[in-house]
Amino acid sequence: MARVQIEIPDSKPKAILKIPVRITDINYGNHLGNDSMVSIIHEARMQFLKGHGFTELKVEGTGLIMGDLAIQFKNESHYGDILTVEIFTKDITKVSFNLVYKITTARNSKTILIAIASTNIVGYNYSLKKVSPIPAVLLAIL
Repeated sequence: MARVQIEIPDSKPKAILKIPVRITDINYGNHLGNDSMVSIIHEARMQFLKGHGFTELKVEGTGLIMGDLAIQFKNESHYGDILTVEIFTKDITKVSFNLVYKITTARNSKTILIAIASTNIVGYNYSLKKVSPIPAVLLAIL
């Protein structure tokens, strides 16, 4: 199977967030676990949305649901690292968009790329259980 390849868009990030690696994020290999990376990506997305007054359940009456997730791991992260998560957007349509996450940390005066991730986010009506258009206010932010 071919490795996942995620390209970081050649644009300015829509958000830059700082998220610490907690002791509960560390796995038996003594580094950040893949399940914890998913949680960190989720936290970054929630902070991005909250910064605009939204949640995944409430964007002008529409919800958001994840269509897919891909992570390209580049280096290990350890307890005490402060991760910088840069969020970029791409492939914006009427009903969905992709968020690309560039995740780095500073160690020994160097910036280390920890991972690149991508989530496809779909507008969703949770009451009707069906895809719904992304509200114009969010499209303008993206």
